[in-house]
Amino acid sequence: MDLRQLAALTAVADHRSFSAAARALHTVQSNVSAHIANLERELGTPLVDRTSGQLTEAGELVVVRARRVQSELDALAADVASSLGEISGVVRLGVIGTTGRWLVPMLLSELAAAHPKVRLVVVDATTTSLLPQLAAGSLDVAVVNLPAVDPDVDTEVLFEEEHVLLLTDDHPLADRRSIHLRDLADLPLLLEPPGTGFRDDLDADAARAGVTLTAQAEVDGMRLLASLAYQGYGAAILPASAVVEWSDGSWSTVALEGTTPRGVGLATPRRGRLAAPTRSTIEVLRRVIATEVPSRPLLHLRDAERP
Repeated sequence: MDLRQLAALTAVADHRSFSAAARALHTVQSNVSAHIANLERELGTPLVDRTSGQLTEAGELVVVRARRVQSELDALAADVASSLGEISGVVRLGVIGTTGRWLVPMLLSELAAAHPKVRLVVVDATTTSLLPQLAAGSLDVAVVNLPAVDPDVDTEVLFEEEHVLLLTDDHPLADRRSIHLRDLADLPLLLEPPGTGFRDDLDADAARAGVTLTAQAEVDGMRLLASLAYQGYGAAILPASAVVEWSDGSWSTVALEGTTPRGVGLATPRRGRLAAPTRSTIEVLRRVIATEVPSRPLLHLRDAERP
């Protein structure tokens, strides 16, 4: 089995055609076709449906393994280079948007100062999108909403944040300083969909309060959810870090009681050893979190006392 064969199959999976894969690999289509044909002969089964250009079931299985192989090779090269001198290499970081908005700028600055030869590639996405990418080897590390359940991923808590109700100034509840979750039973809300960690925790809190939350709309994406609330499409339950300062000031936040703080955590692949650049990036990220979180309203380090 040749690494070029695995690279060709992965490129077809990523770019959806032999010609596009060839362009991505800076080669000709006939080379891509030959590599995949040789791999298919070796494995004894078709890996690509030549009619649709889609991977077969066997092809999907091979690509998952191929990505892990490539990830290990990248880590090997980065570890050897780092052992010979300055830590260097590419780190692919996934991050949820609400946290990434304030974390990434400081992380880039601190990482550049501590490890100038480490290049950070940031993927802004939801937890439900980041976990499969992390498990497949497309990402090296991710900052996600907890709980994040995936058999191929390990997690640790970075910090916790309280819930708030975000609404426009003309909303009947805008003058409240706080409100209990049980008082929202009859209010249509902008919510994340069931199956996301944030919504499932919220529904569990509501069940303990003896109420069922009513969804006006369900959106898998905290920043879009906040944007809809800012624009007056409804009241949204959000983690504190999803609230940003807008200059027009035509909105209000109300502290939400009766909810369990949202955990934000660090997720890493369960298989394999993290490469030196990834380990160094995680160290810098932890330092930024420890310094910045205590200064942010309604955000807490896990072991910090709450008022």
